[in-house]
Amino acid sequence: MKHLLISLAALAAAPAWAGDHGLPANTPAAYKTECGSCHAAFPPALLAASDWRRTMAGLDKHFGTDASVDARTHAALLAFLERQAGRRAASPGTAEPRFTTGAWFVREHREVPPRVWKDPKVMGPTNCAACHKGADQGRYGERELSVPGMAYREHD
Repeated sequence: MKHLLISLAALAAAPAWAGDHGLPANTPAAYKTECGSCHAAFPPALLAASDWRRTMAGLDKHFGTDASVDARTHAALLAFLERQAGRRAASPGTAEPRFTTGAWFVREHREVPPRVWKDPKVMGPTNCAACHKGADQGRYGERELSVPGMAYREHD
């Protein structure tokens, strides 16, 4: 009975977990081309709607780059991001929302030594595909994890 309850709880949580990984099926092509042209087109659930609004409001100075888009594209992208946003807010007080400073990201990556983030193959925490080989398909499981300079044991 205990195993059944655990299995049911895992199944119930699966949609919420899946929502945080990968891009939704209804992702606009503009999100992949505009946002994905400079960095990964991050899963919208990594930030809260308020964080996405702040990000979109500052595209003219997006992490030191002018990432502005036309008004129509801006409206479509903002609507998509708000619909698909998660509940995890970025660290408060940051000028621009960064999912990499939020509690969830920090907890999930606590075993990664600072030298890995500086490795030329990784180049920082936003380069998900450097370590997560299935990141472009929204797969971030440990079975597809290969961190430069770190060895992993198999997990069951």
